[in-house]
Amino acid sequence: MLTTSKAVVSDAAPEEPPGAVDRHRLTATQGLAALSLDAMASVAYGPEAIVLVLAGAGAYGLGFTLPVTLAIAGLLAVLVASYRQVITAFPNGGGSYAVARRHLGARTGLVAAASLILDYVLNVAVSVTAGVAALTSAFPGLYGDRLVICLGVLVLVTAINLRGIVDSAKAFIVPTAVFITSILAIVVVGLFRSSPASTYTADGHASVLAGNATGVGALLLLKAFASGCSALTGVEAVANAVPSFRAPAARRAQRTEVALGALLGVMLIGLSVLIGRFHLQPVEGVTVLAQLADASLGHNWAFYVVQFATVILLALAANTSFGGLPVLMSLLARDNYLPHVFGLKADRQVHRHGVLALAAVSAALLVFSGGDTNTLVPLFAIGVFVGFTICQTGMVLHWREERSPGWRWKALLNGFGAVLTGVSAVVVTATKFTEGAWLIVIALPLLVFAFEAIHRAYGRIAERLGLGRVPEPPRRDRSLVIVPVSHLSRLTCEALNAAVSLGDEVRAVTVSHPDEEDRRDMEALRRDWELWNPGVELVELTSQHRSLGRPVADYVSRVHTYHPHTRVTVLIPEVEPAHIWQRMLQNQRGAVLAHAVRKDTDAVICRLRFRLGPAAARVEA
Repeated sequence: MLTTSKAVVSDAAPEEPPGAVDRHRLTATQGLAALSLDAMASVAYGPEAIVLVLAGAGAYGLGFTLPVTLAIAGLLAVLVASYRQVITAFPNGGGSYAVARRHLGARTGLVAAASLILDYVLNVAVSVTAGVAALTSAFPGLYGDRLVICLGVLVLVTAINLRGIVDSAKAFIVPTAVFITSILAIVVVGLFRSSPASTYTADGHASVLAGNATGVGALLLLKAFASGCSALTGVEAVANAVPSFRAPAARRAQRTEVALGALLGVMLIGLSVLIGRFHLQPVEGVTVLAQLADASLGHNWAFYVVQFATVILLALAANTSFGGLPVLMSLLARDNYLPHVFGLKADRQVHRHGVLALAAVSAALLVFSGGDTNTLVPLFAIGVFVGFTICQTGMVLHWREERSPGWRWKALLNGFGAVLTGVSAVVVTATKFTEGAWLIVIALPLLVFAFEAIHRAYGRIAERLGLGRVPEPPRRDRSLVIVPVSHLSRLTCEALNAAVSLGDEVRAVTVSHPDEEDRRDMEALRRDWELWNPGVELVELTSQHRSLGRPVADYVSRVHTYHPHTRVTVLIPEVEPAHIWQRMLQNQRGAVLAHAVRKDTDAVICRLRFRLGPAAARVEA
């Protein structure tokens, strides 16, 4: 049933008591596992992205790795502080979308929402392909099957999230803890070493370091900063999913945001310090993180633990999107910018349709890319920078309107963050435009256009339905119930019993065809009907093309023409088998008839389900 109401209802389970609902929501620790995987996993490619850019300026350029990382860490601190305030100001979630919608207007809010949707979808595809790429690097024999493995991982993550965000958080706590412990172990152990413990992984691999470079330009530093900011993707996920936390939701979400920022900052800075300490250079075929694990822990079992934890976390980092995007889509649905089906919740507080839609689009991206990370990376992180910039700008206006104690410093902090993320968005888009970023530039306005088209459609429906206006008092019209029949049976009797209970007048209709066999059947039905004499008129309809739905629909239309104030209901009797497999034995005439009548008339459709068993028949409208 179509509705334009903004109320969100459950599509599956009955209402649960408050305590039971809270069990399906996150604690701060579970939130860190469910919503931080994207950000945590980015330490596997964030420092490497910086190093690869600075390598263009040779060994001298690599000396700027730590300063660039410190700048990113500073931006991270600004973002964490900002999103803590976003959580307080917008406890119903939505992040950038909610901020922009209130303070920058509906269209800007839609731009923020579109950028977040693109980033979330790309995060799933990039995370899965990156994790599988790490796996195939360790086991080259699996390389040819990487697309199948990617789709398998996506199915696994989707299935876990359909069971609820708490179940997904519990499933990911262990790999998240192992990964964080491994990275911190690399940092701590490496700080006590004066030279690398091993260079085994990089031996024999060609360096990508440029030679004879003695200077670093501002553009190169900006590009390195923008590339390294890919490590900040996922920072906004906690603010987007505040309703997923247990009460007090805002406080728990704030704790999770701070813990995420602190852990991410420590890991990024620590790894950058080790890059300079060990004078690591980027080489072909070996990740910077693998070199750091080798140099700090040695080429032993600990090295493989780090690699295995990285593979798992990268593959599962997609869970951040499954935690944040369905909530954002539910808010868009509430505001009539997406179909209302995305606002429905199943049992375990799952936005099932949002989860499945995200999985479907991500699967299409995986197939399009062939499971290749490099095809998707140029599209990644642009959306999140756009969302960051809009959110920071909106928060500046928020502080100006609220004027709470210290609002000027807070507004200054957010304004500084908006400038930094805005510059990053421009630089990333410009440097990656020819590599595929143009698709994002096109996709953003297309998504906004789609949102507005859906909103206009709901507006027209609301106008036709008169939503928000007091309707006229209800009036009673004459009611006619039409019952299609083909033979006499207990099903026919039950249908007429229901019909005489529903309407002022009941007519049975039957469709015949001009061939000899059908004429004999029609004569037998007419004779049996007269003998039965149920007190209901039997109307014979003729069809030249052996069609069932069209003659009934035409008859209903004639009734509407000659009796315009009569409420017509078509009651379709159907057998409901005792076993599911027996449904394939049915001819599906009821569905065909219902479709034809619904398509061509305004009659009410009722489908009477007659259960073959001890249970009584029931009517569904």
